[in-house]
Formats: sequence, structure tokens, C-alpha cells
Amino acid sequence: MSLVFKALSDPTRRRVLQLLRERPMSAGELSDQFDVSKPTMSAHFAVLKEADLVHAEKSGKSVIYHLKLTVLEEALLGFVHSFGVGTARPRARKEIAR
Repeated sequence: MSLVFKALSDPTRRRVLQLLRERPMSAGELSDQFDVSKPTMSAHFAVLKEADLVHAEKSGKSVIYHLKLTVLEEALLGFVHSFGVGTARPRARKEIAR
């Protein structure tokens, strides 16, 4: 889960995920959306792949990125559940609240 949150900590990577939510895109299409160098974008793609948030598929000379939404959903749900949200309250808390 920490790899997912590391990936989400950067605004460029969050924007990449938002763009991929609309449709799969090539590395070039994604890079064109940002005012950064291609090596910088490659580093962002590597972090997203390491966190398993995207799937990269070779298509000729291009690399097409796909969002893996289920991984993101699982990480966010795990994070929320770690605070007891959406789970049954422990008995001690119920007794204290009374």
C-alpha cells in the first residue's frame, strides 16, 4: 500500500491517472500534457508501474498505458478501513460511547 501512496503523492502522477481514467493513452500522448522532459515522465511512469497502478502495453514503437483502477480502489479502501471507517466498531468503543 505504501507504494501506491508514494505514487499518489505527486500531482503529475495523479494527473496521469486522471487522464488514464478517460482512456488508455500512449506515453507520448501523456507526456504532451505536461511541461516536463521525457526522462522525467519516464520516471513518473516507472513509479506508477511499480505501484501497480498502470499496465504498460507495447504497441509497435509506442507504449500504451492503462489504468488499473482496482489496485487504486483496494489501496484506498484498505487505508479507510485502517481508521475503522466502514467496519464494525470494536466493543470497547461502543461501551465508552454509552
